Amino acid sequence: MRVPNIKQIAEAAGVSVSTVSRVLNNHPYVREDKRKAVEEAVERLQYSRNMNAVHLVKGATQTIGVVLPQINNAYFGRVVEGIGEQALQVNYQLMLCQTGYRTHEERRALHMLRDKIVDGLIIVSRSLSLNQIEKYAKYGPITLCEEVRGRSLSCVYFDHYASFQKAIIYLWNKGHRRIGYTVNRRNSASSTTRNKAYLDTLASLGGESRENWIFDNCMHLEDGARLLTKILAMDDPPSALLITGDQVAAGLMIAAHNQSVRVPDDLAFIGLDNQPISKLLGITTIDNRLNEIGAEAFGISYRQITKQTDSTIIQELGFKIVERSSV
Repeated sequence: MRVPNIKQIAEAAGVSVSTVSRVLNNHPYVREDKRKAVEEAVERLQYSRNMNAVHLVKGATQTIGVVLPQINNAYFGRVVEGIGEQALQVNYQLMLCQTGYRTHEERRALHMLRDKIVDGLIIVSRSLSLNQIEKYAKYGPITLCEEVRGRSLSCVYFDHYASFQKAIIYLWNKGHRRIGYTVNRRNSASSTTRNKAYLDTLASLGGESRENWIFDNCMHLEDGARLLTKILAMDDPPSALLITGDQVAAGLMIAAHNQSVRVPDDLAFIGLDNQPISKLLGITTIDNRLNEIGAEAFGISYRQITKQTDSTIIQELGFKIVERSSV
């Protein structure tokens, strides 16, 4: 069976070739009756586009790769939501590359940029070194959701050091002297920065930092419940915590309620991300504008793909403490 071409589709629909092209490319400014006529002709003639040929002609795939360790995670979900909202406005598709922090999966995503399967990459979180990632910047724009300077990589971020510092001072001013914190991965770039802020800030305040007040592998709701069990079993537990994720903070809050642990009298804590669940449960949190980080990351990538700029872009977004009842 011979595949119909775009001219035959136009004749069958009674419209111009340019109208068919606009419909096939999801152009928003097409009269509804003409769009419907083209769609009916496409279905009747069983037309299918050779997308490889389209991409070759355009020199673009209209697809952005998004590299993230997990899809089913509230933190990453908010970032992807921001990316997706902006992508919809310019008819771009997202290709989600779930890596589980496995370096070979991250390389696979970088190879998609090299092989022109995607027009650009947004890396939400990573295991590969910046040196390894930067080697692929010559193939297309790469934007990271963390602070990166002095490289051919763009970034949008919030200041992990300053946010941790401000939260520790906030707890200190509330009378807490035994302050700990949680992380997901101790060796990640953001965790290293937070640890420095923790040590520096408590030292400047004349306070004490303790290794056993730092709790690793905390990422999910159930990790918050396990965290409370650990704290209750300690001889000298922290009286306050910075929790790097509202899902963990929510798990801790629910477990505390079930075990009659008074929040904030027995244990106070600040979450991170300002997720909807923190508002429902009254958790004090740091609003790090995850949705906006995603939106800005896409905007940077899109401007570079469409040659609106050739330079790397470094963009910092602010943060604020949202005061509720957990402190």
